[in-house]
Amino acid sequence: MLKTTTFRQLRTLQTVARVGSISGAADELHLTQPAVSLQISLLGEAAGTPLLRRVGREVQLTAAGEVMARYANEILSLWNEAGEEVAALRGELGGTLRIGAITTAEYLVPPLLVRFTKERPGVKLQFRIGNRDDIVRMLATNEIDLAIMGRQPRELRTSAAAFAKHPMAFVAAPSHPLMRAKRLRLTDLESANLLVRERGSGTRVAIEGLFKEAGLKLHAASELSSNEAIKQLVEAGLGVAFLSLHACALEMQAGLLATLPVPSTPIERAWHVVHMSERRLPQVANAFREFLIQSGAAVAGLTAPPETHKLRSTRREKKTEVVADATGAQVGTRTRTPRGATPSR
Repeated sequence: MLKTTTFRQLRTLQTVARVGSISGAADELHLTQPAVSLQISLLGEAAGTPLLRRVGREVQLTAAGEVMARYANEILSLWNEAGEEVAALRGELGGTLRIGAITTAEYLVPPLLVRFTKERPGVKLQFRIGNRDDIVRMLATNEIDLAIMGRQPRELRTSAAAFAKHPMAFVAAPSHPLMRAKRLRLTDLESANLLVRERGSGTRVAIEGLFKEAGLKLHAASELSSNEAIKQLVEAGLGVAFLSLHACALEMQAGLLATLPVPSTPIERAWHVVHMSERRLPQVANAFREFLIQSGAAVAGLTAPPETHKLRSTRREKKTEVVADATGAQVGTRTRTPRGATPSR
């Protein structure tokens, strides 16, 4: 088997195992479907057993295929690490940074990657985004080296380090009636079409904890798996939501969303960089991890909105001016309403 197996065959099997189809692997590898099938067939011949089986129009890994795919991941990862260490001997930091992030962190990570790669032009990126289950699976199958998430997964043996604050709060459109309130109760939000993320997400766990601490049970109007969908509904005035403020930074800066005055919010959690405990990190991944721990909070702080975002009222504050005579002595005061303001009645 060793004499006939090639890295191309291993990479092809790795890709088919990850995307779950011959056609998907062909698109990603820029090959024809027959070429992908041929590489898998040759690898199966070298192994002495089929690696794939057809189930309807789909393909699945056989037991042997699962074993080969697991070792293919490890072999290709070790080969990449060897190349990176040789580059390091020449004083270069290169290779591919394989990183994954939960959907909420997709707003946080890009500025961090820009700052990191700007000083390290030899680094290539492989950035994957998915829900929490997807990212945990990618860690377990060695598809990524680092994961950015709010909570460390309990189902895997991982090491995690906090690197930035993660504020979460209730948000609504600035024109929403609840914005006029000075103080809101959690029960006020339930009657305002409360939109939340799916079960298991970081913001969902946080809001459930908030209601539990208040002795209440969460009654959400709608459950969505997309931050973008939730934000668009809230911007249109179709409800209020509990979201990460990193996910709402642009909308809050543009005045499309604002935080609601709910006691004990924003809730502040932490962002973590996570990796498998028993797996040695490639040099580029370890360098990015150290960068996050040392500089991540400062960079993340530049992308986050203020912790509170008060609604700008159309009624501007009146200005009181001191009236003096020609000698400079105060003789009284007068109140002036700025142009464009709504005078009080």
